[in-house]
Amino acid sequence: MKKYKENDLVIYTDGEGKRIDTFVIFDTDPKTGLTHINHFNLKVAASALELHPRAAIPGVIPIADPLSFQLFCRLKEKYSQLEEEKALNRSLILYHDINLPALAKAS
Repeated sequence: MKKYKENDLVIYTDGEGKRIDTFVIFDTDPKTGLTHINHFNLKVAASALELHPRAAIPGVIPIADPLSFQLFCRLKEKYSQLEEEKALNRSLILYHDINLPALAKAS
């Protein structure tokens, strides 16, 4: 499995065959094998990605300047918060599904 690192400049090929330049927000997850990219905040299989040919040229990585670095940090923070909110919502739904009247009868 090809693993992409945070900040890698990649080309994403969508289901329709369109090739889109983007970059990696979070490393490839070793458990799922999915890579979190900036394009529409997607998590995609490594087979849909390839390292951009310009990534090998020094100074082309998207965070080579301070402004890009700040934007990247903000995006990463935003996506981290979204993931935390999703996890919280999942746990609230699970808690809500507990049948409390049935527990009350058991005592």
